[in-house]
Amino acid sequence: QVQLTESGGGSVQAGGSLRLSCAVPRDITHRFSMIAWFHQAPGKEREGIAAIVTNSLYTFYADSVKGRFTISLDDLNKVLYLQMNSLKSEDTGQYYCAAISGEIRLLWSNPEQYDVWGQGTQVTVSS
Repeated sequence: QVQLTESGGGSVQAGGSLRLSCAVPRDITHRFSMIAWFHQAPGKEREGIAAIVTNSLYTFYADSVKGRFTISLDDLNKVLYLQMNSLKSEDTGQYYCAAISGEIRLLWSNPEQYDVWGQGTQVTVSS
């Protein structure tokens, strides 16, 4: 069973930074076509905020995080990162790492096509 494990969540004041990590399996390029970060705010649906195509390292970002967050893949150390800067109170919530093990069929931010998920890590931003 392939697993993804997030870490790095915590509490921070608005304007601060956090870096989330997601441990990914070996040979990620062959296992997954895309890997992404999703955010679920309290009482809201899960939304895709950043994704990376594993064989090209092409990235996608939601408008809400563009210019503030950076997704990156350290293939040597098998870690997916999400660097979060200029955090806002609306960034509060659970953050999930997710991957597509088959072909990319839908819009990158559509959670329906992601079939491997981590357990999530909590981020709280206080104003």
